[in-house]
Amino acid sequence: MMELVSGPTGVTLEAVQTTVQRTYNRAQVIRLLDLDERRLRTWERLKLMPTLETYCYQDLLALRSLRKLAEQGIRADRLQRTFKSIRERMQDVKNPLSELKLFLNGKRLNVQGAGYRLDPRTGQFLFDFETRSVTSLPAAHVAAAEESERRRLQAEAERLFHVALEAEQAHTPAREVMAMYESALRANPNLAPALVNIGTLYFNARCHRDAESYYARAVEADPNYPLAHFNLANLFDERGDRPGAMKHYLRALELNAGYADAHYNIALLYQGSGDRLRALRHWKTYLKLDPGSSWAQVAKRELRKLRDATIITGSRRA
Repeated sequence: MMELVSGPTGVTLEAVQTTVQRTYNRAQVIRLLDLDERRLRTWERLKLMPTLETYCYQDLLALRSLRKLAEQGIRADRLQRTFKSIRERMQDVKNPLSELKLFLNGKRLNVQGAGYRLDPRTGQFLFDFETRSVTSLPAAHVAAAEESERRRLQAEAERLFHVALEAEQAHTPAREVMAMYESALRANPNLAPALVNIGTLYFNARCHRDAESYYARAVEADPNYPLAHFNLANLFDERGDRPGAMKHYLRALELNAGYADAHYNIALLYQGSGDRLRALRHWKTYLKLDPGSSWAQVAKRELRKLRDATIITGSRRA
């Protein structure tokens, strides 16, 4: 690892040692630091340095650091991206050149502050245990890095989930698909769609205990995810647990009143328990929501049966 100094530590500038209050004009700065005017204009254009009429001691240090970085072969546009990332992730850092150090970790450009090191591209901390303890990290920096890492992992989990979903739709063997979903869960253990899909793979394999475990984890990870409740209800229904099934079907409807399949299955449950009026209501709602599907024909048939039974019952009572 090679460290590139970009702060006051270890800096020796004979021309400014006598007083840090002195100011310098542009021509003096170019001469003192042996800068190229065109390079200085590039740094200003990329906002690595502000355009100034006069320069103070800290400005000289910042320019000296930029020159050192350029001598190491680090392009100005790469520094621009790094500074942009630093300012986004560490909002209390106003001037990365004077407040932080930059160092190369292999080919990656990292930054170092008091007791920590950071990859500005990902927001991940690379803790510097030799200088300070982890507890001494600035709270704002830690929070920003943790949030950045959380978002990165969420994005990676989403990507892996879609890879697994595409594989499943391409009829890849279930074991391989399940391993892909598990990869997504390693990035984000609370990714409810991945939990539900693994549960469904187990359900289709008649492994109901494993299916219930994943469906329950999905409900816990995201209590407001209708599909998790719906699939858990299907499992309970399959096992003959009608109260458990009804509970989660109704919860799915609370979360999504237009959930046609939930209306369909609730209608069947009510019809099976003899509650004709509630069954009629859910059959009608299902047909309004999904009138063109093949299941709509079944719903119409069941609706007719209920109406005929209601008419016959009414005639007997009369």
